[in-house]
Amino acid sequence: MDFEFTAEQQLLRDTVTEFLAARYDMDKSRAAARLGAGRQPEIWQALAQEVGILGASLPESVGGFGGGPIETMLIAEALGEALVVEPYVDTVVLGGGLLRRAGGERAEALLRGIVAGEVLTAFAALEADSGYDVRRVSATARPDADSWILDGAKVVVTSAPLATHLLVTARTPGTAGLSLFVVDAQAAGLTLHPYRTIDERRAADVVLEGVRVPADALLGAEGGADESLALAVDEAIAAISAEAVGGMRKVLADTVEYAKQRKQFGVPIGSFQVLQHRMVDMHLELEQAIAATYLVTLKLDAEPAERARASAAAKATVARAARFIGQHAVQLHGAMGMTEELAIGHFFKRLTAVQHEWGSADYHTARYAALTRP
Repeated sequence: MDFEFTAEQQLLRDTVTEFLAARYDMDKSRAAARLGAGRQPEIWQALAQEVGILGASLPESVGGFGGGPIETMLIAEALGEALVVEPYVDTVVLGGGLLRRAGGERAEALLRGIVAGEVLTAFAALEADSGYDVRRVSATARPDADSWILDGAKVVVTSAPLATHLLVTARTPGTAGLSLFVVDAQAAGLTLHPYRTIDERRAADVVLEGVRVPADALLGAEGGADESLALAVDEAIAAISAEAVGGMRKVLADTVEYAKQRKQFGVPIGSFQVLQHRMVDMHLELEQAIAATYLVTLKLDAEPAERARASAAAKATVARAARFIGQHAVQLHGAMGMTEELAIGHFFKRLTAVQHEWGSADYHTARYAALTRP
């Protein structure tokens, strides 16, 4: 696939890549993920103030640069290649996208906070019986004077322990569609049960018991969030696909370099034809993942059915590639591939988690089949 970037887009990618190479230390980030706050606030502020990528795809009216899906893809790929744990997708892609489409003074204020690096959001959509479907919601919101009262529970809310605000889906009386609410992370009645995921990120199960929020906490029209939610998930899939591509690029490059250095029977293992074939297969999987990621990125502005097909195809393709490349990279590294000392082990964990974020390969294969059925 021939995909040409503009000079500005190339500069954006180079700027982010160079910043991360100079400032983002793998050991320090792993320590922050395992034992610290789960992120590095100073890095987040630098991404906001020095590099400016938190506003790259957000409107100029809130301090952003007015970019689009391609800019998001380039940033996510660079973050994936450096294995950055900062909540870019949860805050900028999911949170920024939902707030931008909702509009209103409250949403604009939060968007300005995201651009400045002061607001972090988490998308509380999935529930215990939702599977991967954000439309299966039992949480409720009922009006009470000039407020809303929210009740329900959400599961596996990534970045929730780090967030300043949660974006919560709920059903309101008398409406068939879903509504979206912004809830302060310190609100009374909101309980988080935090944990660390397999890829060393932070998530939580969230319980809402009589959480009272002001009237302007409702984002957009009551019962009118379904279309925006569907688009938000497809945007997240495009972003994590790009992130996975960045990670797979790094994993493949490290594996090839290791095969040139590691010797067996007096020669580099990279000289063995069977291992060369294995690495060629890894390269082919990567190229398919890149093509699928480019496709969904370009289709985010298409009509819903076409966008959804591209999203399903991309996630199924990327999930398969992440599994193939991750597993074979570890195998080619031998036992060292699973140690904490080598980066490959950390990348493997992230690529494993990516396979199931917003839907597994099996889920999206079935989704694609349903979307193409006459």
